[in-house]
Amino acid sequence: MTKIVFMGTPQFSVPILEGLVANGYEVVAAVTQPDRPVGRKKIITPTPVKEAALRLDIPVLQPEKISGSPEMEKIGELQPDLIVTAAFGQFLPERLLQIPTHGAINVHASLLPKYRGGAPVHYSIMNGEKETGVTIMEMIKKMDAGGIYSQASLPITRQDDVGMMFDKLSLLGKELLLETLPKILDGSLQPVPQDEEKVTFSPNITREQEAIDWHKTAEEIDCQVRGMRPWPIAFAMYNDQRWKLWAVTPLEETTDAQPGTIIHRDKKALWIACGNQTVVAIDELQPAGKGKQTIAAFLNGSGQQVAVGQQVN
Repeated sequence: MTKIVFMGTPQFSVPILEGLVANGYEVVAAVTQPDRPVGRKKIITPTPVKEAALRLDIPVLQPEKISGSPEMEKIGELQPDLIVTAAFGQFLPERLLQIPTHGAINVHASLLPKYRGGAPVHYSIMNGEKETGVTIMEMIKKMDAGGIYSQASLPITRQDDVGMMFDKLSLLGKELLLETLPKILDGSLQPVPQDEEKVTFSPNITREQEAIDWHKTAEEIDCQVRGMRPWPIAFAMYNDQRWKLWAVTPLEETTDAQPGTIIHRDKKALWIACGNQTVVAIDELQPAGKGKQTIAAFLNGSGQQVAVGQQVN
């Protein structure tokens, strides 16, 4: 039986871990991030991978930093045949990659060489891509730069957001990994080097990227909102108050108003001027200190003073 050390952290990783166990692979350890405080009450919460591993009776390792840690020494003692990672969240040192007899592979949520880095799903949606996918790749010292074993793609629809795509890509990644693993282990499949001329990057989202730029078109703003939902959530400022924007709709209307100007408001609708004379309707938002609301609930509550001609920044 093939001995695997699995490394992952969020919900994206869980179906992949479960798939390995269900298909007879011996997962000798699950390595995941330490428990962290979550929510306004800062409740210490285990990662989804830890919860799944405990349910599956798999030993759990939680290094604050894997490089040089006692947990890394433990992995060496386990003598795994393979390391499988899926959204682990830490850079793996070369020494760790050399431990398994069959090396280490990663389930990466993009069609490499596009979107190397920590936020490939966010960037795929924010940039208006029509499709994304999963890559099974060998792990080398350079981040997401190893050879490609296999890939599978799926479309990005106008309804998809980051949460939805993570769910879809997780299942796709599980299927692709289970299809690819036997070929890696028996040596019948060799990795194909990435085309370095086609490399793009997806670094972690910054606070500046979360802010809406109303000079973008309505379509681009919709992509930004969906590309940050359900985390970290795009935002705009109105009278020094932060509005988190959960859902918007590009409209067919056009306007000559300055981008960011409120051009229409009634009891159930709020329209904002965007770049290139386009218009977007805000469907759901979250005012500072309050919960997520439909636009109708907001305009008939704390947003009663919002009026046509005012500026949203």
